Amino acid sequence: MEKRTFGKSDLQVAPLAFGGNVFGWTVDEKTSFSLLDQFVDAGFDLIDTADVYSRWVPENQGGESETIIGNWLKRGVKRERVIIATKVGSSMSAGNPRKNLSRKYIRQAAEDSLRRLRTDYIDLYQSHYDDPETPVEETLQAYDELVKAGKVRYIGASNFSPARLSGSLRVSEERNYPAYISLQPEYNLYSRAVFEKELQPLCLRYGLGVLNYYALASGFLTGKYRSEADLSVSKRGKGITKYLNDRGLRILHALDQVAGRYETTPASVSIAWLLAQPGITAPIASATNPKQLDSLVQAVGLKLDNEALLQLNQASGED
Repeated sequence: MEKRTFGKSDLQVAPLAFGGNVFGWTVDEKTSFSLLDQFVDAGFDLIDTADVYSRWVPENQGGESETIIGNWLKRGVKRERVIIATKVGSSMSAGNPRKNLSRKYIRQAAEDSLRRLRTDYIDLYQSHYDDPETPVEETLQAYDELVKAGKVRYIGASNFSPARLSGSLRVSEERNYPAYISLQPEYNLYSRAVFEKELQPLCLRYGLGVLNYYALASGFLTGKYRSEADLSVSKRGKGITKYLNDRGLRILHALDQVAGRYETTPASVSIAWLLAQPGITAPIASATNPKQLDSLVQAVGLKLDNEALLQLNQASGED
């Protein structure tokens, strides 16, 4: 399998990331182990998580996803076989949910993530959300210390505005601090405008890798949600309502047609469309069972022709 490089770094990954937000939420530990085994055995290596996953589940504290991944690694998986990407900056305290990229917070959060992940280093440590109350210099200094200590290999950004991202890159160059090599934005066939208008050109200009989340729009682009009656099929159904409109259904119709022509699934087509977009390194997608994961794996080998890409682009154009 041909790997893709994160921007100007030497970090190479297979072109699909497993989204660890489901671990400790819709997937228990035993199933998580099985899915991760299947993912790695298929030739993939990038696992994305965050220190707050999955705090939104009643009785969870945050860090459950990292703990499950760490327990999986402890079972004997060779650390060098996988690329672990996690995030920091969304405060772990439910009573204090502000964004936090202070030097003190990052240093402690990194130690906590390393402990939960049962590893000596994090391959890609990402700023989960921008923290306007903390100077960019302070955040990057903390990352510089972690990189020099060998605890972090590379850093990335997530949910940053174009101005804050370019400003951070400028400070890294001026101060000789580590620079973000990647951006993790929301991007899929339904949610296109924000990324394509300003962030995509910026990533291409600076050579940043793109690790986009919600690649399947929380499952909507798999085609399993066609009406409000379908929303009860999973715990994630409540977040699908915003997609159930004329444009969303138009996208599903196009996905159905293209999937039928290629004898595959709408999920595979959705991922294949993303992989055909400029600058995309590895879309993040989650699976809760082997069949779903197999559909994602198949997408990497699916090359859509110009007719299919045009049909999907037209169907997903903004109204």
